[in-house]
Amino acid sequence: MEEFIKKQKRQRIKNYFLSVIICVLLVFITALLYLLYQNIYLPNTSMLTPQKVEATRMSQTVEQVNQENKTITQVLEQINECVVGISKLKNTGNTVFLENGSTSLGLGTGMIVTENGYILTNEHVSGAKYTTCYVTLPNGKSYKANVVWSDSDIDLSIVKINAKNLSYVTFGDSSQVKVGEKVYAIGNPIGYEFQRTVTSGIVSAVNRTITIEEENKSSYMEDLIQTDATINPGNSGGPLINSQGEVIGINSVKITSAEGIGFAVPINTVKAIVQKFKIDDKFEEATLGIFAYDKNVIPYLNSNLRLAKGIYVVQVKNNSPAAKSGLREKDILLSIDNKILEKMCDLRCYIYEKKPGDKVSLQVLRNGQERTVEVTLGRGN
Repeated sequence: MEEFIKKQKRQRIKNYFLSVIICVLLVFITALLYLLYQNIYLPNTSMLTPQKVEATRMSQTVEQVNQENKTITQVLEQINECVVGISKLKNTGNTVFLENGSTSLGLGTGMIVTENGYILTNEHVSGAKYTTCYVTLPNGKSYKANVVWSDSDIDLSIVKINAKNLSYVTFGDSSQVKVGEKVYAIGNPIGYEFQRTVTSGIVSAVNRTITIEEENKSSYMEDLIQTDATINPGNSGGPLINSQGEVIGINSVKITSAEGIGFAVPINTVKAIVQKFKIDDKFEEATLGIFAYDKNVIPYLNSNLRLAKGIYVVQVKNNSPAAKSGLREKDILLSIDNKILEKMCDLRCYIYEKKPGDKVSLQVLRNGQERTVEVTLGRGN
């Protein structure tokens, strides 16, 4: 009996202390909720007239717009530090930025893509591979540059200057570009007075094909980004950027017979090349040895030909890897190493990732029959 009484007494003590702890917690939680309530603003809804509600909404919208403008201003300031002037002719002064520079010096634009002086531009701005051109940085310092890579088919080139610790652009993903997206073009449209001019617009279309007439010859540029951002001749080689400040294209050509229509080469086309220069300080170009077009160009070549998929081979170079492997004109390339080919850009980007001597497997449609062709890639020029 005595043991039972002691047990009951211990239980009452435990219950007492448990009650005290619960009371303390309730007081603490009540105090915390009161403090939080004091910091909550509860508007008098009876005082919010429709006019005041609209004014509040407009105020918030203006604040958002101001914040967006502040952000893009900061982005453009950073990008401008990576935009250079390029001329094929040397100026007698200390800069290529001159009045009428685009005509007297062939002035164009380029963008720095690595901290050690690799610069991306158009081939028609810099000249072909192994030639020289002249680059002026935003700080006014000029350099003689060597063209270390170029491709006339897509009018792109990479030049190298002897400089270090340079600010350089960030690449976006041009495969994700959407019609209606806000974009900005930067370049040197006329000369010194208008260097690093920024124009804005939207993406008007993607995967565009245009005809280029030069020296009584017609050629085609495919997979282009079309924009209504103003692009003048001196803008060639400059960046087309999105609202995040990422380069999605290289401003390349402008239709002179129409206003508000400009084009840029998708940045994905040259990502692999820039990466190899950045890592290896060189680029060994691999080649198939074919000339081909995707379905967007076929109507220009043959109005009776319809291409539902793949890439149409219009020429196979003599003694090229493609010729040695049995590829023929009028073959349709469906895939490479199981990668579906929908655009010429798909094939070009994939080959740029390879090295001379690498083997690739092509799925080919010929006379309605599919076959596999193995090709050992050759060395480009």
